[in-house]
Amino acid sequence: MSLLPILLYPDPRLKQKAREIENPKEPLIRELIFDMLETMKENNGMGLAAAQVGKPLRLCVIRFERKTYILINPKIKSKSWAKEIAEEGCLSFPGQFIPIKRSKKVKVVAKNKSGKEITLEAEGLLARALQHEIDHLDGILYIERT
Repeated sequence: MSLLPILLYPDPRLKQKAREIENPKEPLIRELIFDMLETMKENNGMGLAAAQVGKPLRLCVIRFERKTYILINPKIKSKSWAKEIAEEGCLSFPGQFIPIKRSKKVKVVAKNKSGKEITLEAEGLLARALQHEIDHLDGILYIERT
Protein backbone atom coordinates (compact mmCIF):
# COMPACT_ATOMS: atom_id res chain seq x y z
CA MET A 1 0.00 0.00 0.00
CA SER A 2 1.08 3.53 -0.63
CA LEU A 3 -0.22 7.00 0.05
CA LEU A 4 -1.56 8.84 -2.96
CA PRO A 5 -1.24 12.59 -3.54
CA ILE A 6 -4.59 14.34 -3.13
CA LEU A 7 -5.41 16.87 -5.83
CA LEU A 8 -6.10 20.33 -4.45
CA TYR A 9 -8.46 22.92 -5.86
CA PRO A 10 -8.17 24.47 -8.48
CA ASP A 11 -6.58 21.43 -10.18
CA PRO A 12 -8.64 20.99 -13.40
CA ARG A 13 -8.67 17.18 -12.99
CA LEU A 14 -11.14 17.66 -10.11
CA LYS A 15 -13.71 18.81 -12.68
CA GLN A 16 -13.23 15.76 -14.91
CA LYS A 17 -16.15 13.34 -15.16
CA ALA A 18 -15.09 9.82 -14.15
CA ARG A 19 -15.54 6.77 -16.37
CA GLU A 20 -17.11 3.47 -15.33
CA ILE A 21 -14.95 0.61 -14.14
CA GLU A 22 -15.32 -2.44 -16.39
CA ASN A 23 -13.71 -5.06 -14.14
CA PRO A 24 -13.85 -4.39 -10.37
CA LYS A 25 -11.69 -7.46 -9.69
CA GLU A 26 -8.79 -6.17 -11.79
CA PRO A 27 -5.59 -6.10 -9.68
CA LEU A 28 -4.95 -2.42 -10.43
CA ILE A 29 -8.43 -1.53 -9.14
CA ARG A 30 -7.91 -3.58 -5.97
CA GLU A 31 -4.57 -1.84 -5.39
CA LEU A 32 -6.16 1.57 -5.96
CA ILE A 33 -8.87 0.75 -3.39
CA PHE A 34 -6.28 -0.16 -0.75
CA ASP A 35 -4.21 2.93 -1.52
CA MET A 36 -7.29 5.17 -1.36
CA LEU A 37 -8.33 3.73 2.01
CA GLU A 38 -4.84 4.29 3.39
CA THR A 39 -4.71 7.84 1.97
CA MET A 40 -8.14 8.69 3.39
CA LYS A 41 -7.18 7.36 6.83
CA GLU A 42 -3.80 9.16 6.86
CA ASN A 43 -5.53 12.46 6.00
CA ASN A 44 -8.34 12.01 8.57
CA GLY A 45 -10.98 11.95 5.84
CA MET A 46 -14.41 10.39 5.91
CA GLY A 47 -14.56 9.83 2.16
CA LEU A 48 -12.37 9.92 -0.90
CA ALA A 49 -13.17 9.69 -4.60
CA ALA A 50 -10.72 8.32 -7.16
CA ALA A 51 -10.97 11.65 -8.98
CA GLN A 52 -9.34 13.31 -5.96
CA VAL A 53 -6.20 11.22 -6.44
CA GLY A 54 -6.00 11.84 -10.17
CA LYS A 55 -7.80 8.68 -11.29
CA PRO A 56 -10.90 9.49 -13.39
CA LEU A 57 -12.69 6.28 -12.37
CA ARG A 58 -16.12 5.83 -10.79
CA LEU A 59 -14.80 4.64 -7.44
CA CYS A 60 -15.14 6.09 -3.96
CA VAL A 61 -14.49 4.94 -0.42
CA ILE A 62 -16.24 6.10 2.76
CA ARG A 63 -15.54 5.28 6.40
CA PHE A 64 -18.52 5.91 8.68
CA GLU A 65 -19.18 4.60 12.18
CA ARG A 66 -16.40 2.00 11.96
CA LYS A 67 -17.78 0.63 8.69
CA THR A 68 -16.01 0.93 5.35
CA TYR A 69 -17.94 1.39 2.13
CA ILE A 70 -16.22 0.66 -1.19
CA LEU A 71 -18.43 1.80 -4.03
CA ILE A 72 -17.67 1.04 -7.66
CA ASN A 73 -19.77 2.77 -10.35
CA PRO A 74 -22.15 4.25 -7.75
CA LYS A 75 -25.34 5.96 -8.86
CA ILE A 76 -27.92 7.78 -6.80
CA LYS A 77 -31.26 6.12 -7.56
CA SER A 78 -33.42 8.35 -5.37
CA LYS A 79 -33.18 11.30 -3.00
CA SER A 80 -35.60 12.54 -0.37
CA TRP A 81 -37.45 15.77 -0.97
CA ALA A 82 -36.47 16.79 2.55
CA LYS A 83 -33.20 18.67 2.63
CA GLU A 84 -30.90 19.94 5.35
CA ILE A 85 -28.00 22.36 5.54
CA ALA A 86 -24.80 21.28 7.28
CA GLU A 87 -21.12 22.14 7.11
CA GLU A 88 -19.00 20.04 4.78
CA GLY A 89 -15.29 19.78 4.32
CA CYS A 90 -13.26 18.18 1.54
CA LEU A 91 -9.74 16.78 1.39
CA SER A 92 -9.22 18.74 -1.84
CA PHE A 93 -10.03 21.98 0.05
CA PRO A 94 -7.98 21.67 3.26
CA GLY A 95 -9.40 23.63 6.18
CA GLN A 96 -12.45 24.90 4.26
CA PHE A 97 -15.82 24.08 5.80
CA ILE A 98 -18.94 25.55 4.23
CA PRO A 99 -22.69 25.01 4.69
CA ILE A 100 -24.18 22.86 1.93
CA LYS A 101 -27.84 21.94 1.33
CA ARG A 102 -28.30 18.23 0.57
CA SER A 103 -31.06 15.62 0.62
CA LYS A 104 -31.53 14.00 4.04
CA LYS A 105 -31.87 10.50 2.55
CA VAL A 106 -30.51 8.75 -0.52
CA LYS A 107 -30.65 5.36 -2.17
CA VAL A 108 -27.47 4.37 -4.01
CA VAL A 109 -26.71 1.37 -6.19
CA ALA A 110 -23.11 0.35 -6.82
CA LYS A 111 -20.84 -2.64 -7.10
CA ASN A 112 -18.68 -3.78 -4.22
CA LYS A 113 -15.02 -4.77 -4.60
CA SER A 114 -16.11 -8.28 -5.66
CA GLY A 115 -18.24 -6.89 -8.47
CA LYS A 116 -21.54 -7.75 -6.75
CA GLU A 117 -24.32 -5.17 -7.10
CA ILE A 118 -25.33 -3.61 -3.79
CA THR A 119 -28.02 -1.16 -2.73
CA LEU A 120 -27.38 1.26 0.08
CA GLU A 121 -30.06 3.36 1.76
CA ALA A 122 -28.65 6.09 3.96
CA GLU A 123 -29.67 9.18 5.86
CA GLY A 124 -27.96 11.96 7.74
CA LEU A 125 -24.17 12.19 7.57
CA LEU A 126 -23.73 9.00 5.53
CA ALA A 127 -26.25 10.26 2.94
CA ARG A 128 -24.34 13.55 2.81
CA ALA A 129 -21.00 11.75 2.31
CA LEU A 130 -22.45 9.60 -0.48
CA GLN A 131 -23.77 12.67 -2.30
CA HIS A 132 -20.45 14.50 -1.84
CA GLU A 133 -18.31 11.64 -3.18
CA ILE A 134 -20.62 10.84 -6.10
CA ASP A 135 -20.55 14.54 -7.00
CA HIS A 136 -16.74 14.21 -7.27
CA LEU A 137 -17.22 11.38 -9.77
CA ASP A 138 -19.44 13.66 -11.84
CA GLY A 139 -16.89 16.48 -11.75
CA ILE A 140 -18.99 18.56 -9.33
CA LEU A 141 -17.24 20.25 -6.40
CA TYR A 142 -18.98 21.02 -3.12
CA ILE A 143 -18.32 24.75 -3.53
CA GLU A 144 -20.70 24.58 -6.52
CA ARG A 145 -23.52 23.46 -4.20
CA THR A 146 -23.59 26.63 -2.08
